[in-house]
Amino acid sequence: MFLSIGDHMTDKILIVEDDFDIANLMRVNLLELGVEIDHQADGKVALDQALQNEYAIIILDVMLPSMNGLDICRKIRDERPMQIIIMLTSKNSETDRVLGLELGADDYMTKPFSVRELQARVRSQLRKVHVLQQAQISSQPADAALNIGILNIDQKNHQVFLADQELVLTATEFELLHHLASHPSQVFSRSQLLESVWGYHHSGYEHTVNSHINRLRAKVEKDATSPKIIQTVWGVGYKFNPQGVAT
Repeated sequence: MFLSIGDHMTDKILIVEDDFDIANLMRVNLLELGVEIDHQADGKVALDQALQNEYAIIILDVMLPSMNGLDICRKIRDERPMQIIIMLTSKNSETDRVLGLELGADDYMTKPFSVRELQARVRSQLRKVHVLQQAQISSQPADAALNIGILNIDQKNHQVFLADQELVLTATEFELLHHLASHPSQVFSRSQLLESVWGYHHSGYEHTVNSHINRLRAKVEKDATSPKIIQTVWGVGYKFNPQGVAT
């Protein structure tokens, strides 16, 4: 896991932002949530700091000195699949937004953003961290795992096996798969998934769902271009097809 059990006592957040005014604004308002804040403005130093310490969330700007946020996101994701990452992108930078999600960012915010939106996004991700931590220390029996055909979702150990092959998922990919698989054949709109998995509903952020569905399909499907497990219901949304994992 990306956090040790004890870290639930005080969540730590790393802000990687070279605009000190924006970084300070985020720091002041996130401290209201009862978290600890570290700040780093240099990309390469931030990467080292992110990998040498335990953070509940890393808030990562794209444009940084010495190493850009997209490269940092890629390297963190390679080392720590479960690390929660929120990307910051400029309002007119659709490319950075898409790339960040494709590289495995859990969420993104566009500048300028409101303080309330920042706090809401961070609260939502912290809830996800706490749920995963609680699952680790829970006394629930091993058979409480979700088993559908050849798919096994072990929430306690945060592992997913497909035909005995372990899949390496990010925290958000895990939660998205678990949510869909917990409601087999039920169709969810992108707005419903945003609310259930990401914990918010803001118009314009549906692309977040699309990107995570695509990443998840690349890991669970034999052929992601013709998905059998996570299917699109055109004009409505997505559903988990239990027949796709039938033994």
